[in-house]
Amino acid sequence: MSSFRKALKSRQKNHHERSQPVSRKHLGLLEKKKDYKLRADDYHRKQNTLSALRKKALEKNPDEFYYKMISSQLQDGVHVAKKAEGEVVVTEEQKKLMRTQDIKYVEMKRVAEVNKIERLKGELHLLDTDTSAKNKHTFFVDSKKQVQSFNLAKHLNTAPELVHRAYNRPTLETLETKSIQGSVDPKSLKKMATMRKHLYKNLSQRIDRERKMFVISQKIQTRKDLQDKTKTVKVKNETANSAAIYKFEARRKR
Repeated sequence: MSSFRKALKSRQKNHHERSQPVSRKHLGLLEKKKDYKLRADDYHRKQNTLSALRKKALEKNPDEFYYKMISSQLQDGVHVAKKAEGEVVVTEEQKKLMRTQDIKYVEMKRVAEVNKIERLKGELHLLDTDTSAKNKHTFFVDSKKQVQSFNLAKHLNTAPELVHRAYNRPTLETLETKSIQGSVDPKSLKKMATMRKHLYKNLSQRIDRERKMFVISQKIQTRKDLQDKTKTVKVKNETANSAAIYKFEARRKR
């Protein structure tokens, strides 16, 4: 019987896996058993690695501790930090009051800067700046003829080159009797120029600081107004130099 089986096998054909038909080549390579074996081995290797990592995580040191274990909890599968027992809860009214105090503090600092700016302007005789109002010196005459023949340098008794100066305008007698350039040491002049430049720089910085404080107070006031439960429409976005502009719903005052 066994010899018959051997003879039967010798007459059998070797059955090979068919190749991809020409009509189905556009579907890609037809997977053979050897391809499936490689893919299955790779899948099982990855599953074994994940199982080993899970086992390692479960068998780690049970005494290990970190503060997130007690300061957070799971809510719907998401870690959420717990509120501390002594955590301060601030109401909307308290927030508005705090913003009001912030505005008052910023305004107080801004007014102090404005006062320092005015004092520096007075020291530096900034009479021709665009930020301050220009002073006017009016002269009255009796007739239109005198207006046409009016000589400002002669009237002020000074040199024509010094007429445009609003301060330190010496008269002709002073120029004749005293040597202004010779009485001042060049080193002193250089020192005075350096000091004057430093004061101008300080003034410029204070003006810039006052402008920034004004913008900060506007932004705080805008946030305070937005806390009121009214409908608002944003007209202009907030920038570094200006607060956001909102259009509030009109309310009838009682």
